[in-house]
Amino acid sequence: MTVLSISGLTVVRERATLLADIDWEVREGEHWAVLGPNGAGKTTLLAVAAASLFPSAGSVTLLGQRFGDADLGELRTRVGLSSSSLNDRVPPHEQAVDVVVTAAHGVIGRWQEGYDASDVARASDLLARVGLRAFADRRFGSLSEGERKRVLLARALMTDPELMLLDEPAAGLDLGAREALLRLLTRLSSSEGAPPSVLVTHHVEEIPVGTTHALLLSRGRVVASGPIAQVLTSPLLTQAFGIPLQVLSADGRWTARATPG
Repeated sequence: MTVLSISGLTVVRERATLLADIDWEVREGEHWAVLGPNGAGKTTLLAVAAASLFPSAGSVTLLGQRFGDADLGELRTRVGLSSSSLNDRVPPHEQAVDVVVTAAHGVIGRWQEGYDASDVARASDLLARVGLRAFADRRFGSLSEGERKRVLLARALMTDPELMLLDEPAAGLDLGAREALLRLLTRLSSSEGAPPSVLVTHHVEEIPVGTTHALLLSRGRVVASGPIAQVLTSPLLTQAFGIPLQVLSADGRWTARATPG
């Protein structure tokens, strides 16, 4: 089953073409990495996939609903999203459990919404699932960068999403926190009933084990798309990043470095 289908997608903002003629599909059981240099259009593509940005041209069908005909607000509740922009919008005084539970109403910051005991219990269970059982009452602003990433991951799971979108989840983490997060993402993606996912990153080292497919972008266009081993090759990453690169893989993890000489 196809959960996201994009055809001829173009996004133009303030006379700048951010994405041009993108064709892409995400199916059930697939876990995608979207890579490319700064300005490649990765975050813009994720915003379209999250039903947060309407394209200038082309067609988008998300969870069986075509943009232009669908209620995009309703679609957003069916997609789990974790991003740095969301991190910046969370009130620092908000308790971790409230950061998670407010996803049930699609809001940031708990105000007058009503939540029943089952909502709070689910939020607490999800915090436990990401290793933060004891942090439910901690203020979001007091958490480390890695802990905040885990809270937002729990929030993305709150509505039992049909598609998970993760925008640079490991950005800004130290080595230990990055590896802990990648192990968590691997465990979540391999669990029974895990939704398909799309993870945006600049670095192949931040791709978790279990990622099945990759989309490589450069200057708003697709360089390559398909099974990860066919896309993450030295020639294709060299083409996308504009520097000679050597790409290696071992045990489901990837590394890339500039070619000597």
